[in-house]
Amino acid sequence: MEDMQKIEAEIIEDFSWFDNWPDKYQYIIELGQKLDPLSDEYKTDEYKIKGCQSSVWIKPDVEENKIRFTADSDSVFVKGLVSLLVRVLSGQKAEDIAGTELKFIDDIGLMQHLAQTRANGLGAMIKQLKTYAVALQAAQSN
Repeated sequence: MEDMQKIEAEIIEDFSWFDNWPDKYQYIIELGQKLDPLSDEYKTDEYKIKGCQSSVWIKPDVEENKIRFTADSDSVFVKGLVSLLVRVLSGQKAEDIAGTELKFIDDIGLMQHLAQTRANGLGAMIKQLKTYAVALQAAQSN
């Protein structure tokens, strides 16, 4: 949990360097361009996020009791959004992912600067990441 809070603090600090939202949007796009691409074999309905206007795929993998996420989108901006989520949540324990509030989203003012459809999509991505974590927790306790 501490790792996530540290990463969130880094993201908040990164965004504090920008004076306006057009610059922050550009930064989000740049983050998306740096995200490692998801192999086309995983760009299937199984990994596609329902509720996003753009196509978004998130693939979870479990390594040593931690979940690693790989993600991609057909939108450069949305790819930037999902890269922020992956940065915070990937490599964390399932119970920490399931219980996190992702405070950085409000702290950087992201939700109030997204169109409703983008905000809904971001919510759908977060819900799916947490769903993967809850499913893993359930599988581990069986």
